[in-house]
Amino acid sequence: MNVLVCGGAGYIGSACTEYLLDHGHSVTVFDSLVTGYRDAVDERAEFVLGDLADREKVFEVMKNGKFDAIMHFAAASLVGESMVNPGKYFHNNVCNGLNLVDAAVEYGVLNIVFSSTAATFGEPDEMPIKETTTQCPINPYGESKLCFEKILHWYNKVHGLKYAALRYFNAAGATGKFGENHNPETHLIPIILQVAAGTREHIMIYGDDYDTPDGSCVRDYIHILDLAQAHMLALDAPESGHYNLGTGNGLSVKEIIEAAREVTGHPIPAIIEPRRAGDPAFLIADSTRARKVLGWEPKYENATAVIESAWKWRCENPNGYAK
Repeated sequence: MNVLVCGGAGYIGSACTEYLLDHGHSVTVFDSLVTGYRDAVDERAEFVLGDLADREKVFEVMKNGKFDAIMHFAAASLVGESMVNPGKYFHNNVCNGLNLVDAAVEYGVLNIVFSSTAATFGEPDEMPIKETTTQCPINPYGESKLCFEKILHWYNKVHGLKYAALRYFNAAGATGKFGENHNPETHLIPIILQVAAGTREHIMIYGDDYDTPDGSCVRDYIHILDLAQAHMLALDAPESGHYNLGTGNGLSVKEIIEAAREVTGHPIPAIIEPRRAGDPAFLIADSTRARKVLGWEPKYENATAVIESAWKWRCENPNGYAK
């Protein structure tokens, strides 16, 4: 297929672009580079500098591209920031997304794979989390993603836009070329590796008194290459709908830190801090539907494989994408 990847200069978008190209697809990356990096775009892809807020530019790209499908990663994604500046999240994740789907309908590109999130569930009322679990976001980030899922539902009903909304849990790891480089960094594994690399003094564990085996929060970590595989398979999804993407194997914060100590050979000091408001004890995915319907088969279902890939990329790129 000829695929337009919006947000293809970001962490997950860059990995999916590489994966698509490795499997014979053609890719055009559309990215504003506000949070992404030009060096994170695979050199085999065509690159277009642009912002989804620029409706005229989006329509121009869609008109000229003759695309078969779209992958949409271009979203603001910091939970804490969304609680301070909700307007940014609704403008970027909802209004700008409307520009994309309107252009898709206008030029007959009726296949979209959407990068959604487990944040649409809020504090779930069952575990593991199924696609049918009640969605009740507890922050504007999750709400904005849920809004766009609903937009896709209605554009499917009204315009025939086929969609797959992929709800990630905790994306982690790196490919051979591309890795995680956020500024500021908010994700657990790269922060732990900053401690191992000596650029941060310690890792903070927020709460060690949860009702979990070791008292720390348990999360479902999924390798970036497994995410990329799911996105490519979703291009051929037999019907529109939603898919949870996780391993189903929860790992605690303490278990991740211990695995990182083993992989890196560094002590990685940890300090216990009070719990953060809104952090559930467990967040684990039931990904049965993705495995059955899409034929998804994750290959990296343990912490060591995820951390090894992330650490290798960091050692090879100590300054990330900074020149």
